[in-house]
Amino acid sequence: MEWIGRTFRAVRWRAGAAAHAVRRAWAGPGRERDMVAQACKAALAAWVAWAVAGWWLAAPMAFVAPWVAVALVESTVYRSVAHGLQQLAAIAVGTVVATATAMLLGDAMVTMALVLPVVLLLGQWRRLGSQGVFGATGALFVLTSGPVTLAGAAARLSEAVFGAVVGVAVNALVRPPTYLRDTRAALAEAADEARDILDAVADGLTDAAWDDHEAGRWHERALRLGRLVDQARSAIGWSEESLRGNLLRSRRRGAAPHGTTYDDALAVLDYVAVHTAGVTRTVREVAEGTTAEPAAGVTGAYADFLRDTARAVHLYGRYRFAAHGPDERAATALDEAAADLRRTLDTLRQQLPGAAPDDPDALVTYGTLLAQAHRLADHLGVKRV
Repeated sequence: MEWIGRTFRAVRWRAGAAAHAVRRAWAGPGRERDMVAQACKAALAAWVAWAVAGWWLAAPMAFVAPWVAVALVESTVYRSVAHGLQQLAAIAVGTVVATATAMLLGDAMVTMALVLPVVLLLGQWRRLGSQGVFGATGALFVLTSGPVTLAGAAARLSEAVFGAVVGVAVNALVRPPTYLRDTRAALAEAADEARDILDAVADGLTDAAWDDHEAGRWHERALRLGRLVDQARSAIGWSEESLRGNLLRSRRRGAAPHGTTYDDALAVLDYVAVHTAGVTRTVREVAEGTTAEPAAGVTGAYADFLRDTARAVHLYGRYRFAAHGPDERAATALDEAAADLRRTLDTLRQQLPGAAPDDPDALVTYGTLLAQAHRLADHLGVKRV
């Protein structure tokens, strides 16, 4: 009976997650609402395509139009256009090859055995991308839906073209998808996590309440920070693609001004992630005993530096990832934080060399920490838009 309990808990958890997603979609803009909008748009595209091709024109192969229209309500307008052209090319190849072969041989079964391997191989052509499989689908439509004729082939191709036009038009004109909000959210999440890690390490160094387990946990979080930055990089790619061919991008609520990019912010956070991982790695090595432990005065000064860095990261996030462009009030605070960071770094630079002049191992540790501190300050404090 235990498996029944596990199954019930899993179903309850999934139901709760679904309900939470519905509440988020209802509450305000976000990924869930975007998914609902795309689903409704795909349904609208299919309805329009069928209403025209099937109900009004009574086309002989009307089902092809809504099928293609649904497939082309893509995650971006650019992708709808690109995949639409690839899909039409694949369908045309499959339809033409199957029609010509069937009319020549006069046997659908033999034709299918000969044509499908060919069109599946043609579907692997790089220029067709992920749409190559539609070549085989086009061939199957020809060979499994009655007598093979030139008129039937022409009807399928014309309805596929009409469905593609409807799908692309609906995606481009009805709430075209953009991902600028997701980009800002991903970058802001990475900045917040960097601040939290630096604050946690600073508190641990100040209180001397850290061991190899705690230091290992900090380092794992720092490594995950790198993955958050990679997710932000992916979001930037989606954002840039979503603006290509987006006719209504300037009217979207919360969209960044035309030409706004976050490449500079991504570079800053990339450096922060790399050097935060370097700091936590050194702290972990100290906790494990493989590297000499710094003196109490040094760890205190370094903790102050990490706190100032955390504050600068937080202010950089507020300044750079505001919904309506850079926040100038946060910029002023960032200037002050950068100045504090420089002063703390100067203090640290003066203390470290004389902390253990007769201990080479300690000097190696201090040198590593100082190098990471320099890099954090260089790539954060002076990066402004």
